[in-house]
Amino acid sequence: MDFRDTVFISVAEHLSFSKAAGDLNISQPAVTRHIKELEERYHTNLFERKGNKIYLTKAGESVYNAFKQIAAQYRELDFDIGQMQNSIIGEFNIGASSTISQYVIPRIIASFHKRYPKIQIFLRNGNSFEMEQALQENQVDMALVENCSSQPGIRYKNFMDDELIVVTGANSVYAKREELRKDELIKTPIVLREQGSGTLEVIKEALKRQKIEFERLNTLIHLGSTESIKNFLSDFDGLAIVSEKTVTTELYLKTLVKLKVTGFTIPRKFRMAFRYGHKSRQVELFENFLQGYNF
Repeated sequence: MDFRDTVFISVAEHLSFSKAAGDLNISQPAVTRHIKELEERYHTNLFERKGNKIYLTKAGESVYNAFKQIAAQYRELDFDIGQMQNSIIGEFNIGASSTISQYVIPRIIASFHKRYPKIQIFLRNGNSFEMEQALQENQVDMALVENCSSQPGIRYKNFMDDELIVVTGANSVYAKREELRKDELIKTPIVLREQGSGTLEVIKEALKRQKIEFERLNTLIHLGSTESIKNFLSDFDGLAIVSEKTVTTELYLKTLVKLKVTGFTIPRKFRMAFRYGHKSRQVELFENFLQGYNF
């Protein structure tokens, strides 16, 4: 691709000239010049400024979608040429929810890299809702999410089982309890993930199936990551509901204690998400690798 096209994609995805400059390791005036040259090529504005923020115009959105398709075709070409030379090459972007990006996907990417060292993977993370948005906006080629709802225009495929469990800190007054009743779960102070989190969505659905109103929980605070929740539990007389995969070390070291809740379990699936339509060869390769991975 022409470098100006690459600059445009970076500005469109960051919605910032300065962030694009940092991303591409060029000066901000150079970014401005490249965008101006593109706008002269198409005889229209590609961005509009509102206050301190910039936004894509309708023409800018059309150019962005076209450039992303062209970039995907270049990656396909790289892949095909690499196969001819017995060296599979290329790149793609993954968006992963917080739990998956921190506790699941890094070792899988490392294993994939050993097998396909010339394929570059770029990983970005956020909550499940944010990653689905990034997928719909063409900012990532696939998303790995932990929620249970489905968005229009996205196809989902399960790749891993998970379970949400109730835990408490080792110094908590609840640490010596082996089991809680459901009515105790509702009354006990609890810390949960933030709105938009796939974990929180699954918790709400599980409570709904048990005919328990989410608002009845004694929620003290919502935190933006599981690591924050684990740190919070070290000096908190209360509970948290987290992915079992995020606390294996803490349970082994007994800094956290797992509590059973009578008649209440929260199994869930981690899922791959794709836009409907064309999927690059590199993404297909990673999809197959992920499905065959020995967790």
